[in-house]
Amino acid sequence: MNIGIFDSGVGGEAVAAKIHKLLPMANITLVNDRKHMPYGSRSKKEIIQLTEKAIQPLLNNNYNAIVIACNTATTVAISYLRKKYPNMNFVGIEPMIKPASKMTKNKCIAICATPSTLNSTRYKKLKKTWAKDIKVIEPDCSNWAYLIENNRHNEIDLKSVVASLKACHVDVIVLGCTHFHLIKTQITYLTDPDIQVLEPSDAIAERIKNIVN
Repeated sequence: MNIGIFDSGVGGEAVAAKIHKLLPMANITLVNDRKHMPYGSRSKKEIIQLTEKAIQPLLNNNYNAIVIACNTATTVAISYLRKKYPNMNFVGIEPMIKPASKMTKNKCIAICATPSTLNSTRYKKLKKTWAKDIKVIEPDCSNWAYLIENNRHNEIDLKSVVASLKACHVDVIVLGCTHFHLIKTQITYLTDPDIQVLEPSDAIAERIKNIVN
């Protein structure tokens, strides 16, 4: 099984590591576009162009699937890619609003994501479909991906962010950017035991297994 993984930056490494752990027999190739990272503040046209260019090495080889391990690229570009390359299996990552909506008891969830993801048509559709009766908090995470990419995650004031979410009685926090997976441990440490922190690596691996079997 040959799996290609694309992310705008280092976040894809966390996804690749998790998929390798869950699917140890898979041959995984990781490509990124750190030159143009972060994607989260770019226009829709830029995101589509940059994503398509970056995944060319994966399209020219024998891959069973390509994981778009970037919430921004998934929400903005994956429909375009599926239409243009119909013979390729694209597996996307998007904010886990559906599972969060089913897990929350307080009817209040938080989505930590980039501006482009939050402004995307796909995200708005997910929220409208699955969070109609749920309060959705969207903290300002606009510089998180940049700081994490440049190993400056300690400059993110996670303590204040998590405290504000607690004050809103959030009981599910969704990490809607693969860069944020790299600070999941810190976020989980600051939360209460009854607050769940979600990221989609397990679901991605399961989706890949369904495609190739």
